[in-house]
Amino acid sequence: MIDLSFPISIFLHLPYFPLEVMILTKDFHSVTLKKDLCTGCTNCIKRCPTQAIRIREGKARIKDALCIDCGECIRVCPNHAKRAKSDKLEELQRFSYTIALPAPSLYGQVKHLHDIDYILTGLKRLGFDHVFEVAAGAELVSDATRKLMGQGKLETPVISSACPAVVRLIKVRFPNLCDHVLPLRAPMEVAARIAREEAIHARGLSDKDIGVFFITPCPAKVTEIRSPIANDRSWVDGAIAISEIYPALVEQMNRIETPEPLSGSGLIGVSWAKSGGEASALIKEKYLAADGIENVISVLEELEDDRLKELDFIELNACSGGCVGGVLTVENPYVAQARVNHLRKYLPVSTNHLNPSAPAQSLEDMFCDNPVEYTPVFPLSDNLEKAMEMMDEVDKMCALLPGLDCGSCGAPFCKALAEDIVRGEAQSSDCVFFMVERIRNSMERITPDMMRFKDNWRRGYKK
Repeated sequence: MIDLSFPISIFLHLPYFPLEVMILTKDFHSVTLKKDLCTGCTNCIKRCPTQAIRIREGKARIKDALCIDCGECIRVCPNHAKRAKSDKLEELQRFSYTIALPAPSLYGQVKHLHDIDYILTGLKRLGFDHVFEVAAGAELVSDATRKLMGQGKLETPVISSACPAVVRLIKVRFPNLCDHVLPLRAPMEVAARIAREEAIHARGLSDKDIGVFFITPCPAKVTEIRSPIANDRSWVDGAIAISEIYPALVEQMNRIETPEPLSGSGLIGVSWAKSGGEASALIKEKYLAADGIENVISVLEELEDDRLKELDFIELNACSGGCVGGVLTVENPYVAQARVNHLRKYLPVSTNHLNPSAPAQSLEDMFCDNPVEYTPVFPLSDNLEKAMEMMDEVDKMCALLPGLDCGSCGAPFCKALAEDIVRGEAQSSDCVFFMVERIRNSMERITPDMMRFKDNWRRGYKK
């Protein structure tokens, strides 16, 4: 029997800002700050993997160029000042035909689920005209990856391109690894394109009449839809958070007696929900799977130092446990991971393979439009000579700072503060310890003069 009770954690999620009121730009970010809730604590600046957050004038500030939308600040903020923008179900009304793209991680949110069709049927009853599993797209990407690696055309170790937060991290922090990123579209995009083209051909609809919505576990996917990394456009029209849709979905699932036979994916596609699922689908032994942003950074640093040459494939997920650990989910990631493992035993190995005669299902259709390229953010100067001079200034400033990396200055590390000072975005007095030391030195210089003044005053007073 399926347990459709609500996880307590769902009531801890705050409302999301609807995307329809946002002006969509190339620099769109799902993660945003609600300043009136921010108390200026330093939890977020210490956990941000790209040092994108500063505390200035008692409030957090996010540097958009550095933000990768991993959602770590949302996870650790005790005041719920960080939030994620996503769509509402009401957005379906803008289209005459709508398609739901459930992420495999959605399947791990329901207790004792043995039939995916309950979830898929529930989505249709919420108002979607059709449901196309992202797990099916994942199986096609796995098939394409196996073929490309078998041809020896990829630079190894190959880094998965499925997690947009990881790809953005590589773009801004690991420029030498850009060529290692798998040049294939993420399963979400593959599924969206297939579902859209099938609807156009089968129903005679125009592209603008079709609304494709991804049921997302994380804000990075929302950003990828609005501001693609390596593609000219996204085939997805919107993203609805799992935690946003979950209550209504449970209500519909409670009413289902016999679900529609809608599922079209196997255990390979569903396994993409958890860490290691994509890598194990390649049927290779020399692979590594890491989850959690800190572990991801550690692996990328080792790869950059040429210490992982023996590997063929590296799967990296910014969230702990994989996509089931996204900040827009409702369940504990490891509980959800266990549920996905249980669900696998009811599924065939794989039901989707590349098919050149089917819409958008050839190997060529899997490729991204553009390569992943390094994006330099906030260089000290565009002039090389000036940049070198400023680097020397940063080193000198670092030598003056205490090196405690306490975060009380509003920057995550002393070096980050030194760079901000050299750029003119901060002052040395922002460092409490530096300020105290300056006051102490000033007092040591002033004290002898004050004592002499005091003695002279006493002598004059006695006369």
